Amino acid sequence: MFIQYLDKNEMPMVALHWEKYFQHIVEKYNKIYKVQMPKITPHVCRHTYCSHCASSGMNPKHLQYLMGHSDISVTLNTYTYVDFDNVKKEVKSLEKAVL
Repeated sequence: MFIQYLDKNEMPMVALHWEKYFQHIVEKYNKIYKVQMPKITPHVCRHTYCSHCASSGMNPKHLQYLMGHSDISVTLNTYTYVDFDNVKKEVKSLEKAVL
């Protein structure tokens, strides 16, 4: 299911709308709280989403489809990041299987 958000003129929200929306939220938060929130963009959230899905074990082809990438190498090499804690877990599970 695709959810489309509309702006105040009932037009689809584009990346620039989301960028400004995020900026407004961060600025408002930073005026209130001592611990400052770093700049967050929709694109950063996209990368984070993809990395979390990959780390949770989602089928790479399904993730490629969800991200809208025609080439899986974009999904795996650009949008996902190595989490060394997960690498340690993988090595430990491999050690258990071998020993």
